[in-house]
Amino acid sequence: MTKRVCIYCGANSGNNPNIGNQVAHLVHLLIENDFELVYGGGKTGLMGLIANQFLAANKSVIGVRPAKLIADEEAQEDLTELIVVKDMHERKGKMIELSDAFIALPGGIGTLDEIIDVYTQVKIGFLRKFCGILTVDDYYNGLEVLLENMVANGFLQQDAKALLHIEDRPEKLMKKLLDDV
Repeated sequence: MTKRVCIYCGANSGNNPNIGNQVAHLVHLLIENDFELVYGGGKTGLMGLIANQFLAANKSVIGVRPAKLIADEEAQEDLTELIVVKDMHERKGKMIELSDAFIALPGGIGTLDEIIDVYTQVKIGFLRKFCGILTVDDYYNGLEVLLENMVANGFLQQDAKALLHIEDRPEKLMKKLLDDV
C-alpha cells in the first residue's frame, strides 16, 4: 500500500550544503520505500528540491498552497495535484487529512509552526500518525533543549516527548517511520 508523507521544510535552501545532501538522502529513502509526497507546493529551496526528486522518480506529489502564496511566489509546475486553499489554517488541515506521516526538515518559523501543530495533535490524541524531525548539524538542537526543559519542569511527560521523533541521520528517522506506519 502506498503511503503519503507530508514534509514541512523551507522555501529557502539555507547556507549549509550538508542540509541539502541529507534531505536528498532522506527523500531517496522515502521514494525507495514507496512513499508519495504531500507538501507546501513551492518550487524554491528545500521545497523545490524534494518535489523535483519525487517527480523525477514518477511519484505522486500533492502541493497544498494558499492562493496568496501562489500570487506572491511561484508554485511548482508539473505536480500530480495542486490544491489551492484560502489560508494557512486551511492548508494545515488539508495536509493533515491527506497524509499518513509527517516530517519536518530544516526551515523557518512556518516549518516549526506546522510540525509543532501536528505534534500537539498527536500528543493530545487527535491524530495517531508518525511525527518526526530530521535535524542536520544540530539544526533543531534548541527545540530538543526546550522539550527536555519542559519535561524537567513537569510541563511535558517523557512518554509524550517521545512521540516526536528527532533524529540526526536520515536512516535513523526512516527506520522509526517504517516501524510506525
